Amino acid sequence: MSNKKKVAVIIGAGPAGLTAAYELLTRTDIHPIVIERDPQYMGGISRTVNYKGNRIDIGGHRFFSKSDRVMKWWSEMLPILASNDSQLSISYQRTTATLTDGLKRAAASDGARTLNIRPRRTRIIHGGKFFAYPIELSFDTLLKLGLKKTLRIGYTYLAAALFPRQPEKSLEDFFINRFGSELYKTFFKSYTEKVWGTSCTSMSAEWGKQRVKGLSIIKAITHAVRKVLHIGAFAGKGVETSLIEQFLYPTLGPGQMWETVAQKVRDRGGELLQGTEVIGVTREGNHIVSVRARNQLGTEVTIEADYILSSTDVQGLMRAMTPQPPAEVLSISDRLQYRDFLTVGLLLSVPPVESNSIPFADVWLYIHEESIKAGRIQLFHNWSPDLVSRQGQGWVGLEYFCNMGEALWKTSDPELIELAERELEQLGLLEGAEVLDGTVVRQEKAYPGYFGSYAQFGTVKSFLDSIDNLFPIGRNGMHRYNNQDHSMLAAMTAVDLILSKTTDKAKLWKVNTEDEYHEQK
Repeated sequence: MSNKKKVAVIIGAGPAGLTAAYELLTRTDIHPIVIERDPQYMGGISRTVNYKGNRIDIGGHRFFSKSDRVMKWWSEMLPILASNDSQLSISYQRTTATLTDGLKRAAASDGARTLNIRPRRTRIIHGGKFFAYPIELSFDTLLKLGLKKTLRIGYTYLAAALFPRQPEKSLEDFFINRFGSELYKTFFKSYTEKVWGTSCTSMSAEWGKQRVKGLSIIKAITHAVRKVLHIGAFAGKGVETSLIEQFLYPTLGPGQMWETVAQKVRDRGGELLQGTEVIGVTREGNHIVSVRARNQLGTEVTIEADYILSSTDVQGLMRAMTPQPPAEVLSISDRLQYRDFLTVGLLLSVPPVESNSIPFADVWLYIHEESIKAGRIQLFHNWSPDLVSRQGQGWVGLEYFCNMGEALWKTSDPELIELAERELEQLGLLEGAEVLDGTVVRQEKAYPGYFGSYAQFGTVKSFLDSIDNLFPIGRNGMHRYNNQDHSMLAAMTAVDLILSKTTDKAKLWKVNTEDEYHEQK
């Protein structure tokens, strides 16, 4: 019998890939080799880009999960900086929710390598007014909407409740059934279509079930009433995480978490090949035998593999396979669609202030203004003061959703910086502030699309499942809109399956479909 150590090739060093590598090193004797295309950063879309000491969080990453397993895992990597109270807790809708028992607390020796409890405030800008996000049917909201629109919201919701659209074929059906047509058109339709670049009627209802599954008008009203009356004790697993008022966040952004994990992987003997791209995957029947990769110098290497854990996009994986997948599978994967986006970081002389001259406390602002191309604005200095190099300055990121090849994507960096400055001023967020510097970060395939050939994805999934030693993990690896905790859970589950010596991937695909895993938006 051979004593040769088994090898797992992991494609991608994002949350899924690095979690898988660490889990393999701590729970098995399998040797992980992580292949990452980015030559500089770890973390994939969860990386933190450093621009002259000012750090950009790509897309914004709250560290809050309903999974005890994930919360404990995070705190082992970056312990939580908190007071010496006997219980560690965060606030939720003016109540206190105790976090998972057993979370590691930070010590003085940890320095800045910590998770910090950060306040969360997020609002929508619509019609020049600010609304709570997610939308609350509070007195303030109704006052801003006006009596006529409020009555229409109530009427159309009642109509949807009495005569729901069945079956729910599209995302529009999903939204109208839960919020009524008036609230859907006011707060969901235009923004969602700005993000995805396609009509809500052409998107699968499945996206809504994954991202806003737990929210509805009834819950919005319930939350508003309980908030005013100060009633109800919420345990961590019972809350809608869109409504949490605090979250955990690394001092230097999410990339700090994944750089830490990457170093732990190296320290335990795992291999990380950065600046290296997978260019070939060889299979024999239903078993992958090797992976071919090429680094930036053009040097190629072939790695014999016992297991493959892939977080790269399904489309790219299918095209890299030899022999090719069946024609039907390849045709469907080729027609899968993705949404890309770019962030324009603007360094301001001072943080943006509201009309009362008090600095904005928001971490995000959702832009529901049709005249503005930006979809969201991140106020990085509110995520963590350490994301901006010089205290007292403002550091914001305007996010633009687009597709590679479109005019916006191909616009030059100086022109994008000018656009972002102009839109920030148009929104009234540049009062008394001067733009000192700017940069642009482009993110390809940020969001797997629930349109195009997605309705036929089951055929691709069946092919992936038929390869006994292949485990799709992560957002693009599963073509599923996972948050980072879902991606981590998929990686953990994949290692569970490897340890149990099963080729049944059903448990893997259940991640981010069962209630206990959801982090609703």
